[in-house]
Amino acid sequence: MTKTLFPVDRTFDMTAIGRLCIDLNANEIHRPMEQTMTFTKYVGGSPANIAIGMSRLGKKTAFIGKIADDQMGRFIRDYLVKEGIETRNVITDYTGAVTGLAFTEIKSPTDCSILMYRDHVADLLLSPLEVSEELIADSKALLVSGTALAASPSREAVLLALEYARKHGTRVILDIDYRPYTWKSAEETAVYCNLAAEKSDIIIGTREEFDNMERFDNNSEHSDAFTASKWFSHGARIVIIKHGKDGSIAYTADGEEHRAKSFPAKVVKTFGAGDSYAAGFISGIMSGLTIEKSMEFGSGAASIVISSHSCSDAMPTRQQVEDYMERCNRGEITAG
Repeated sequence: MTKTLFPVDRTFDMTAIGRLCIDLNANEIHRPMEQTMTFTKYVGGSPANIAIGMSRLGKKTAFIGKIADDQMGRFIRDYLVKEGIETRNVITDYTGAVTGLAFTEIKSPTDCSILMYRDHVADLLLSPLEVSEELIADSKALLVSGTALAASPSREAVLLALEYARKHGTRVILDIDYRPYTWKSAEETAVYCNLAAEKSDIIIGTREEFDNMERFDNNSEHSDAFTASKWFSHGARIVIIKHGKDGSIAYTADGEEHRAKSFPAKVVKTFGAGDSYAAGFISGIMSGLTIEKSMEFGSGAASIVISSHSCSDAMPTRQQVEDYMERCNRGEITAG
């Protein structure tokens, strides 16, 4: 488990596929969006954040996605390039599609919400013919965002990418990333997320996200053990179920349960925690850390990001995470 999970002699540690959008985070925090007048622009989208996080942590990453032929699309590409992310499979759409926008509301450290504009967005227009088999074959892992399964042709592009990954022994990491406003129905969500999960080696999601996927299963007690067992029967190696402030549990195919301590943070906003956690965890297991140490590293990265105004811009380096955890261990950082 850990480092031996991934193939060797690949150019890229991870290629991500899915949503590329713009986050517009409220500058006037602790007030409702109706009273917010200014916002700061960042690159957003869960797979983009994770790819940026991995790159900051020293891993070589690439992206498969689609951006609009507009100023926002060019901003996204330039940012990815600046972060050292391979963009040869980031396609520009010329049909008039737009860049998705996410306005964030920060009423308090625990009361945050997102207002999404996702009509006719470019990222959901990625087609199967625009997915590079060569890039996936040259990557240790393929990160799939569940949001990319919400509409065609992006849905078919992701399913084809999964086939390429299985064909070439590239490990598949599924970040469920459930966003209800993108899907037509709960049933549709369950069907397509299950199709992706069946081909995944590592599955990461909240308890609520797994509940959505288990709409047709008999797990009325919302049992984590039931969930993990189901996916191990399909070939998953690691299933991580997140329980918010109560922490996460990582189940492994050998029947073990793994928990790790979390770290305090002076929370500014709640969003971004899952993406930074995923980047830290994946980076950890790729570097040969144990499951517990990888979870701990992910928790440290998440604490840094939720203490910051942005998600992508706040993704920390390895040294920053190690320094943060050490300061927490010395009692220099407390929750607040």
